Amino acid sequence: ERRDMLRWVHVGWIGALVAGVATWWAANQFITISGASRELTEGFGSLLAAFILLFVGVWMHGKAQAGAWQAYVRDKLGKALTRGSAWFLFFLAFIAVYREVFETIIFFAAMGGDGNGAALAGGIAVGVALLALIAWAMLRLSARLPIGKFFQYSSALIAVLAVVLAGKGVAALQEAGMLGVHPLAGFPRSPLLGVYPTVETLLAQGLTILLLVAGFLWSNRKAPA
Repeated sequence: ERRDMLRWVHVGWIGALVAGVATWWAANQFITISGASRELTEGFGSLLAAFILLFVGVWMHGKAQAGAWQAYVRDKLGKALTRGSAWFLFFLAFIAVYREVFETIIFFAAMGGDGNGAALAGGIAVGVALLALIAWAMLRLSARLPIGKFFQYSSALIAVLAVVLAGKGVAALQEAGMLGVHPLAGFPRSPLLGVYPTVETLLAQGLTILLLVAGFLWSNRKAPA
């Protein structure tokens, strides 16, 4: 119900796309990403994303109760009137979109070097179409969305993604030679789940799970208050 704040959100994500185009141009002009550098970028990027998702997952879990969400909205609504909060919305929209744009640039730059331009363009088109459909559905159905269940399921999904990215990040740093490798013979490998048969990747995922469980328990104890 605060449509006057929408312009800050729109300026944020549009600015992120413009910055993404500039980043793409700069990457093509000045930066050559070798195999090792690509692994380092993927590794640190995945670990940073896992760290962010860890906190976002705990935050959303704490808002899974409808009463907690309503209290949060009431507390923040007045602050949305200030110019500082408008700038916060701008930076939030900018960072959320630009992080994805930067990751996509690195990904497409690697794929584009293989000469599969037609397949790459087709994949981009299908992805854009699916995103548009999902966004339309979310905007149309948001009024009837059970916010408590939405946060509950979203926090679970984010928790899984954080664990997956933690494993992928450590594995990428191992491939770049930055971290040691202590293999576990016979242990299953699943790149889709970020599971690799090394002590380091499993320790990273185990630590992420422990932090998530501790955060969820903390948010549950804090919710009644």
